[in-house]
Amino acid sequence: MNQRTSTAGAIREPDVPPYQVVLAETDWGSLRTAFGNGECLPEVLARLLEQDPKVQVTVLTELSELVGHQHTVYEATAPVALYVSGILTHPAAMTLRPYRSVPLRAAFLNWLASTAYDASDAMVERTRQYVPGFRAAGTASAAFRDLRPMLYRAVAPFLRDGHEDVREAAGPAALILAEHPALARHRDHLAVHARRILATSGDDHNRRVAWNALTAWGHDLTGLAPVPEEPWECGPHSDGLGDLEPPF
Repeated sequence: MNQRTSTAGAIREPDVPPYQVVLAETDWGSLRTAFGNGECLPEVLARLLEQDPKVQVTVLTELSELVGHQHTVYEATAPVALYVSGILTHPAAMTLRPYRSVPLRAAFLNWLASTAYDASDAMVERTRQYVPGFRAAGTASAAFRDLRPMLYRAVAPFLRDGHEDVREAAGPAALILAEHPALARHRDHLAVHARRILATSGDDHNRRVAWNALTAWGHDLTGLAPVPEEPWECGPHSDGLGDLEPPF
């Protein structure tokens, strides 16, 4: 008898393209960053694979300035996020940070969470009050938001990672990306992760992301201690760098 698996016909998000393809086929020089065009980005991104944690963390900080300065989404932000998502399974993502024994994968995921927050529903709603058309089709923010299902597919496997720091970093990233309507079917599953973050995380920013997700999705939060509102100037991980600061 020909039996079908339970996943037959299931909808799945598109895969992130190989990082080599993103690097080679993106016209970086035509894309705006916070400080001009992105022609420097191929060299910067390539350094993420050096498997030296000091170099990798420095690069993530540099990227936060180039394509996330002042919580702004630039034209180059989307392909940079695709590249970072594409190397989550690369051996370089398993480099351990000295003194902490935390894989760099956690820092990559924290960077993606912070970047995704800059294009989140909350930030878009706030920003469009000052920048008319901020959410319009064809803008850098809209281009990034369109990629959220693809980015989610890259992030979601790490919700079950064997390393606690990686799981904690993947949770907020997945919750923010799941604002995309095409990812609504994942929200009941993600609610379990959101409640875990609220129950166990010591990071107020991550707890706020979890609280806001559950609230937006209509979950009953009775019995859960509320978290304070986030100031306009701050995103996840306060300055957007999360655990990217020294010590390395």
